[in-house]
Amino acid sequence: MTQLLRIHPGNPQLRLVRNAADTLANGGLIVYPTDSCYALGCQLGNKAALERMRRLRRSERGHEFTLVCRDLSEIAVYARVDNAAYRILRSLTPGPYTFILRATNEVPKRLQDPRRRSIGIRVPDNAVVSALLEAVGGPVMSSTLIFPDDELPLADPDEIYERLRGRVDVVIDAGACGIEPTTVLDLSTGAIEVVRQGKGDIRGFER
Repeated sequence: MTQLLRIHPGNPQLRLVRNAADTLANGGLIVYPTDSCYALGCQLGNKAALERMRRLRRSERGHEFTLVCRDLSEIAVYARVDNAAYRILRSLTPGPYTFILRATNEVPKRLQDPRRRSIGIRVPDNAVVSALLEAVGGPVMSSTLIFPDDELPLADPDEIYERLRGRVDVVIDAGACGIEPTTVLDLSTGAIEVVRQGKGDIRGFER
């Protein structure tokens, strides 16, 4: 059975947020809003929930998921951040950006790029996400809620619920979300590579 939690986008009800956090802690799979698109989320390290996410997205084994963190200090636990990368992260977080960074040993190897040992990390600018991560007490593994046969991510919570009812454990309805994905910046080599231009502005950061 899938729970539909209607959470206020600007003033999240903590009781409902804790409900979603408990679902993650118990190995569940949720849908939650971000500052770009709705996303699928599960607890870091939970193999079964990650496999459910892969099946929903029909993702290849090489697909890289994103680690959603609370702040810069948490990023530093899971990714290697040099001074140049730190300045960029400080300028652009929270916000609609995904950063590819070299992973630390805190990230399970199956979640890292097998060749570069990197991981995608982001800090969304979204009150519901902030409250959820605080309740979880750590990061969440995430993937944009878009299916291979769809051109755009799902944005309407009622449609999301109808399409995923019985396939995820919780759908957080925080109102209609965007359809533009994050801007992806690869910082893993010491340079700045724009992998994808999305919602986040990169003026002044191109090289």
